[in-house]
Amino acid sequence: MTLQFRCRQAIISPHIKVATLRALASATGATVVVWLLGLLVPERPFWVELTAVALISAAVTFRFQLAICLRNEALRDAQKELQHALRHDPLTGTLRASEFANSVERAIDRRRANNAEDPDGVMLVLRVGNFDEIGRSYGPQWADTLLQSIVQIVHSTVRYGDLVARLASDELGIYLPGTTTENASNMCERIRARVQETTFTAGQERQISVTVRLGGTRVGDQADFQALREAANRAALAEEEAGSPLFRERFS
Repeated sequence: MTLQFRCRQAIISPHIKVATLRALASATGATVVVWLLGLLVPERPFWVELTAVALISAAVTFRFQLAICLRNEALRDAQKELQHALRHDPLTGTLRASEFANSVERAIDRRRANNAEDPDGVMLVLRVGNFDEIGRSYGPQWADTLLQSIVQIVHSTVRYGDLVARLASDELGIYLPGTTTENASNMCERIRARVQETTFTAGQERQISVTVRLGGTRVGDQADFQALREAANRAALAEEEAGSPLFRERFS
Protein backbone atom coordinates (compact mmCIF):
# COMPACT_ATOMS: atom_id res chain seq x y z
CA MET A 1 0.00 0.00 0.00
CA THR A 2 1.55 3.31 -1.09
CA LEU A 3 1.71 6.44 1.03
CA GLN A 4 -0.49 8.30 -1.44
CA PHE A 5 -3.13 5.57 -1.22
CA ARG A 6 -3.03 5.60 2.59
CA CYS A 7 -3.41 9.40 2.67
CA ARG A 8 -6.33 9.26 0.26
CA GLN A 9 -7.91 6.47 2.30
CA ALA A 10 -7.52 8.54 5.47
CA ILE A 11 -9.29 11.46 3.81
CA ILE A 12 -12.16 9.44 2.33
CA SER A 13 -12.76 7.11 5.31
CA PRO A 14 -14.67 9.68 7.44
CA HIS A 15 -16.95 10.45 4.49
CA ILE A 16 -17.57 6.74 3.93
CA LYS A 17 -18.61 6.42 7.58
CA VAL A 18 -20.97 9.39 7.33
CA ALA A 19 -22.44 8.11 4.08
CA THR A 20 -22.85 4.64 5.59
CA LEU A 21 -24.68 6.03 8.63
CA ARG A 22 -26.98 8.09 6.44
CA ALA A 23 -27.65 5.15 4.16
CA LEU A 24 -28.39 2.93 7.18
CA ALA A 25 -30.72 5.60 8.52
CA SER A 26 -32.55 5.62 5.19
CA ALA A 27 -32.69 1.83 5.18
CA THR A 28 -33.97 1.80 8.76
CA GLY A 29 -36.67 4.25 7.89
CA ALA A 30 -37.64 2.19 4.87
CA THR A 31 -37.61 -0.98 6.99
CA VAL A 32 -39.91 0.59 9.58
CA VAL A 33 -42.31 1.53 6.82
CA VAL A 34 -42.06 -1.97 5.43
CA TRP A 35 -42.67 -3.44 8.88
CA LEU A 36 -45.79 -1.35 9.33
CA LEU A 37 -46.97 -2.34 5.89
CA GLY A 38 -46.18 -5.97 6.75
CA LEU A 39 -48.51 -5.74 9.73
CA LEU A 40 -51.22 -4.39 7.51
CA VAL A 41 -50.44 -6.75 4.64
CA PRO A 42 -49.05 -9.95 6.18
CA GLU A 43 -48.46 -11.78 2.89
CA ARG A 44 -44.87 -13.00 2.86
CA PRO A 45 -44.02 -12.25 -0.78
CA PHE A 46 -44.99 -8.65 -0.28
CA TRP A 47 -42.70 -8.41 2.78
CA VAL A 48 -39.79 -9.87 0.86
CA GLU A 49 -40.29 -7.51 -2.04
CA LEU A 50 -40.44 -4.45 0.16
CA THR A 51 -37.32 -5.54 2.05
CA ALA A 52 -35.48 -5.90 -1.21
CA VAL A 53 -36.65 -2.43 -2.21
CA ALA A 54 -35.35 -1.06 1.11
CA LEU A 55 -31.93 -2.63 0.60
CA ILE A 56 -31.72 -1.34 -2.94
CA SER A 57 -32.69 2.16 -1.82
CA ALA A 58 -29.98 2.03 0.87
CA ALA A 59 -27.36 1.07 -1.69
CA VAL A 60 -28.44 3.87 -4.01
CA THR A 61 -28.63 6.38 -1.15
CA PHE A 62 -25.13 5.47 -0.01
CA ARG A 63 -23.64 6.51 -3.32
CA PHE A 64 -25.47 9.83 -3.29
CA GLN A 65 -24.64 10.53 0.35
CA LEU A 66 -20.96 9.77 -0.24
CA ALA A 67 -20.90 12.11 -3.26
CA ILE A 68 -22.59 14.86 -1.22
CA CYS A 69 -20.12 14.46 1.66
CA LEU A 70 -17.11 14.61 -0.66
CA ARG A 71 -18.52 17.64 -2.45
CA ASN A 72 -19.18 19.48 0.83
CA GLU A 73 -15.66 18.68 2.03
CA ALA A 74 -14.20 20.00 -1.23
CA LEU A 75 -16.27 23.17 -0.88
CA ARG A 76 -15.05 23.69 2.70
CA ASP A 77 -11.43 23.21 1.63
CA ALA A 78 -11.90 25.65 -1.25
CA GLN A 79 -13.42 28.23 1.10
CA LYS A 80 -10.51 27.86 3.54
CA GLU A 81 -7.98 28.28 0.74
CA LEU A 82 -9.82 31.33 -0.56
CA GLN A 83 -9.98 32.92 2.89
CA HIS A 84 -6.28 32.25 3.41
CA ALA A 85 -5.42 33.75 0.01
CA LEU A 86 -7.49 36.85 0.75
CA ARG A 87 -5.78 37.38 4.11
CA HIS A 88 -2.16 36.51 3.24
CA ASP A 89 0.47 37.80 0.86
CA PRO A 90 1.16 35.08 -1.75
CA LEU A 91 4.93 35.69 -1.81
CA THR A 92 5.82 35.82 1.87
CA GLY A 93 2.85 34.10 3.50
CA THR A 94 2.51 37.02 5.92
CA LEU A 95 -0.68 38.99 6.42
CA ARG A 96 -1.77 41.45 3.77
CA ALA A 97 -1.65 45.12 4.72
CA SER A 98 -5.43 45.50 5.05
CA GLU A 99 -5.79 42.35 7.18
CA PHE A 100 -2.82 43.42 9.31
CA ALA A 101 -4.37 46.83 9.91
CA ASN A 102 -7.68 45.30 10.99
CA SER A 103 -5.95 42.69 13.17
CA VAL A 104 -3.81 45.30 14.94
CA GLU A 105 -6.77 47.58 15.66
CA ARG A 106 -8.88 44.64 16.89
CA ALA A 107 -6.03 43.43 19.13
CA ILE A 108 -5.61 46.89 20.65
CA ASP A 109 -9.35 47.30 21.24
CA ARG A 110 -9.57 43.81 22.74
CA ARG A 111 -6.71 44.44 25.15
CA ARG A 112 -8.22 47.73 26.28
CA ALA A 113 -11.65 46.17 26.72
CA ASN A 114 -10.08 43.50 28.93
CA ASN A 115 -8.30 46.19 30.99
CA ALA A 116 -4.92 44.54 30.47
CA GLU A 117 -2.31 45.96 32.86
CA ASP A 118 0.67 45.43 30.54
CA PRO A 119 1.24 47.96 27.74
CA ASP A 120 -0.68 47.89 24.48
CA GLY A 121 2.54 47.05 22.66
CA VAL A 122 4.80 48.35 19.93
CA MET A 123 4.33 48.72 16.19
CA LEU A 124 7.50 48.08 14.16
CA VAL A 125 8.38 48.71 10.55
CA LEU A 126 11.22 46.90 8.78
CA ARG A 127 12.41 48.25 5.44
CA VAL A 128 14.96 46.68 3.12
CA GLY A 129 17.03 49.74 2.30
CA ASN A 130 18.43 48.57 -1.04
CA PHE A 131 15.51 46.41 -2.21
CA ASP A 132 14.96 48.22 -5.53
CA GLU A 133 18.68 48.22 -6.24
CA ILE A 134 18.85 44.46 -5.65
CA GLY A 135 15.92 43.97 -8.03
CA ARG A 136 17.64 45.99 -10.73
CA SER A 137 21.04 44.35 -10.25
CA TYR A 138 20.06 40.71 -9.82
CA GLY A 139 16.49 40.51 -11.06
CA PRO A 140 13.12 40.69 -9.28
CA GLN A 141 13.12 36.98 -8.49
CA TRP A 142 16.20 37.36 -6.30
CA ALA A 143 14.70 40.38 -4.57
CA ASP A 144 11.61 38.29 -3.80
CA THR A 145 13.77 35.42 -2.52
CA LEU A 146 15.65 37.86 -0.31
CA LEU A 147 12.41 39.18 1.16
CA GLN A 148 11.23 35.63 1.86
CA SER A 149 14.49 34.95 3.73
CA ILE A 150 14.10 38.09 5.82
CA VAL A 151 10.51 37.10 6.65
CA GLN A 152 11.82 33.75 7.90
CA ILE A 153 14.33 35.57 10.11
CA VAL A 154 11.56 37.78 11.51
CA HIS A 155 9.26 34.83 12.19
CA SER A 156 12.06 32.97 13.98
CA THR A 157 12.71 36.02 16.18
CA VAL A 158 9.25 37.27 17.18
CA ARG A 159 7.02 35.56 19.70
CA TYR A 160 3.99 33.39 19.13
CA GLY A 161 1.01 35.71 18.75
CA ASP A 162 3.01 38.60 17.28
CA LEU A 163 1.66 39.76 13.91
CA VAL A 164 3.80 40.07 10.78
CA ALA A 165 2.65 41.54 7.45
CA ARG A 166 3.94 42.78 4.14
CA LEU A 167 2.95 46.43 3.91
CA ALA A 168 4.79 47.27 0.68
CA SER A 169 7.23 45.66 -1.73
CA ASP A 170 10.16 46.41 0.60
CA GLU A 171 8.33 46.98 3.89
CA LEU A 172 7.24 44.61 6.66
CA GLY A 173 5.01 45.51 9.58
CA ILE A 174 5.35 43.82 12.98
CA TYR A 175 2.96 44.27 15.90
CA LEU A 176 4.24 43.19 19.31
CA PRO A 177 1.29 43.20 21.75
CA GLY A 178 1.98 43.64 25.42
CA THR A 179 5.67 44.48 25.03
CA THR A 180 7.79 47.47 26.03
CA THR A 181 10.02 49.60 23.82
CA GLU A 182 13.07 48.10 25.51
CA ASN A 183 12.01 44.56 24.65
CA ALA A 184 11.09 45.68 21.14
CA SER A 185 14.53 47.27 20.72
CA ASN A 186 16.20 44.04 21.82
CA MET A 187 14.11 42.10 19.32
CA CYS A 188 15.05 44.52 16.54
CA GLU A 189 18.73 44.15 17.35
CA ARG A 190 18.37 40.37 17.16
CA ILE A 191 16.71 40.69 13.75
CA ARG A 192 19.45 43.02 12.58
CA ALA A 193 22.16 40.66 13.84
CA ARG A 194 20.55 37.67 12.14
CA VAL A 195 20.39 39.58 8.85
CA GLN A 196 24.05 40.56 9.14
CA GLU A 197 25.06 36.97 9.94
CA THR A 198 23.13 35.52 7.01
CA THR A 199 24.80 35.17 3.62
CA PHE A 200 22.39 36.09 0.84
CA THR A 201 23.38 34.92 -2.64
CA ALA A 202 21.96 35.33 -6.13
CA GLY A 203 22.74 33.29 -9.26
CA GLN A 204 26.26 31.90 -9.61
CA GLU A 205 26.79 32.35 -5.86
CA ARG A 206 26.99 36.14 -6.12
CA GLN A 207 26.73 37.56 -2.61
CA ILE A 208 24.07 40.20 -2.05
CA SER A 209 24.73 43.06 0.34
CA VAL A 210 21.60 43.71 2.40
CA THR A 211 20.73 46.67 4.59
CA VAL A 212 17.64 46.87 6.77
CA ARG A 213 16.09 49.78 8.66
CA LEU A 214 13.96 49.22 11.71
CA GLY A 215 11.79 51.73 13.51
CA GLY A 216 8.98 51.49 16.02
CA THR A 217 6.37 53.41 17.93
CA ARG A 218 4.57 52.76 21.18
CA VAL A 219 0.87 52.21 20.77
CA GLY A 220 0.10 54.40 23.78
CA ASP A 221 -3.23 56.15 23.37
CA GLN A 222 -3.25 55.59 19.61
CA ALA A 223 -5.46 53.02 17.95
CA ASP A 224 -5.39 54.22 14.36
CA PHE A 225 -3.24 51.88 12.28
CA GLN A 226 -2.18 54.44 9.68
CA ALA A 227 -0.94 56.80 12.39
CA LEU A 228 1.06 53.99 13.97
CA ARG A 229 2.57 53.02 10.63
CA GLU A 230 3.60 56.58 9.81
CA ALA A 231 5.17 57.04 13.25
CA ALA A 232 7.12 53.79 12.90
CA ASN A 233 8.30 54.84 9.43
CA ARG A 234 9.49 58.18 10.79
CA ALA A 235 11.46 56.31 13.44
CA ALA A 236 13.01 54.08 10.76
CA LEU A 237 14.06 57.11 8.71
CA ALA A 238 15.45 58.82 11.81
CA GLU A 239 17.48 55.68 12.55
CA GLU A 240 18.92 55.77 9.03
CA GLU A 241 20.00 59.38 9.49
CA ALA A 242 21.39 58.95 12.99
CA GLY A 243 22.85 55.45 12.68
CA SER A 244 21.87 52.23 14.39
CA PRO A 245 23.63 52.93 17.74
CA LEU A 246 20.86 55.44 18.50
CA PHE A 247 18.09 53.05 17.51
CA ARG A 248 16.91 52.51 21.08
CA GLU A 249 16.17 56.22 21.37
CA ARG A 250 14.30 56.41 18.08
CA PHE A 251 10.92 55.17 19.16
CA SER A 252 8.47 57.98 18.47
